[in-house]
Amino acid sequence: MSPAVLAILGLVLMFALGTALPINMGALAFALAFLIGTFSVGMSANQILAGFPGDLFVTLVGITYLFAIAQRNGTIDLLVHWAVRGVGGRIALIPWVMFLAAAALTAIGAVSPAAVAFIAPIALRFARAYRIDPLMMGLLVVHGAQGGGFSPISIYGGITNQVVARAGLPGDEIALFLASLFFNLAVAVLVFVVLGGLRLLRSPAAGELAHVEGGHRASVAVSGHGGTPAAPRGEDAAVLEGDVTTPARVSGEQAATLVGLGVLAIGSLAFNLNVGLVAITVAVGLALVAPNSQKGAIDKVSWSTVLLISGVITYVAVLQKSGAVDMVSNGVIGLGSAALAALLLCYIGGIVSAFASSVGVLGATIPLAVPLIQQGEVGAVGMVAALAISATIVDVSPFSTNGALVLANAEEGERERLFRRFLVYSGLVVAFGPLLAWLVLVLPGWL
Repeated sequence: MSPAVLAILGLVLMFALGTALPINMGALAFALAFLIGTFSVGMSANQILAGFPGDLFVTLVGITYLFAIAQRNGTIDLLVHWAVRGVGGRIALIPWVMFLAAAALTAIGAVSPAAVAFIAPIALRFARAYRIDPLMMGLLVVHGAQGGGFSPISIYGGITNQVVARAGLPGDEIALFLASLFFNLAVAVLVFVVLGGLRLLRSPAAGELAHVEGGHRASVAVSGHGGTPAAPRGEDAAVLEGDVTTPARVSGEQAATLVGLGVLAIGSLAFNLNVGLVAITVAVGLALVAPNSQKGAIDKVSWSTVLLISGVITYVAVLQKSGAVDMVSNGVIGLGSAALAALLLCYIGGIVSAFASSVGVLGATIPLAVPLIQQGEVGAVGMVAALAISATIVDVSPFSTNGALVLANAEEGERERLFRRFLVYSGLVVAFGPLLAWLVLVLPGWL
């Protein structure tokens, strides 16, 4: 068996085992990189480790470390507080607050599951309190997290942009971010309309949220199904405490964190500084300002994600050395149509990502598209954006972390029905998401 074929089989085995068993795919990737690289491809340990993405490692650690500090000192709570308070009592806007809050969190560096884990409990309690469809609320949270996920200072954006740079492809960080944001926004608008959002807009009494004082809820006229009164019920009202009626106090640590996030954005976008190094510098600065309150933040770094993407990218280097990437790419190009080959790659990324890690799929599929892009028949930015969207929009699957987090926060009585509805929706997304991304971003050739 040739080294190229064995390396491809190793990739299939890695995704299969990583999906079926509770084993980090990155650890599997390192093991397979060593075994196949050493005994089949003939690489030395130094050659294998040369593929280790040191730049991505610093980006992942720096951004997740900074986000952990922001979460521990209450800055994230503060941002959500401001967002919810900003809509007053307009119930129809609450799902969009959750969309924007999730998008903002991933855009400033939160990994998508972390943002969903933070926003989903709040969103589902609002859904129960005001009789908003929980599927609509959950989907807007997930699509928001994915929409913000490709900003230049985000995890997905950092990974994708650096994979593009390592592959020698032309990139456009802002175009990638906006493509993901507007694509997910368009899907979210469709979800909002289909799942009852227009009814919420027509609600005649959606004036004010419940006012909570001293642990007692004051009755306020708001509208539920069919315009019937639907004031918050029971403990669900507690989630609203202070969000609308009282301004938030900003502590010194939170103010410093907000400034630090601004420095990260300006430094990386305006001055093209390394995102990971700026994030670590800001995080260390905040730790020095308040060393006691940030204790334990380093433990919140997404080490499993760090291991995952580092392992997969290292294995991709072995794939390239074995000739597997050229072999697969030539096979795809051999279809005779660059557009059809691009569509096939989008579907490969989308289908695999529905059951496996999106960041892992991104790291593996973008290099496969390199020969196709180098032919000049498809635009580099459009192709990368389509692959990125195809690999992440399917994370609404109940078998993915994001979908599972939403289901976990649903009421026990509605969870089974919600699971079935999530399953139907994720099936539609897997079937049509990559196709739509291809139609919008690749086929016109405008990116």
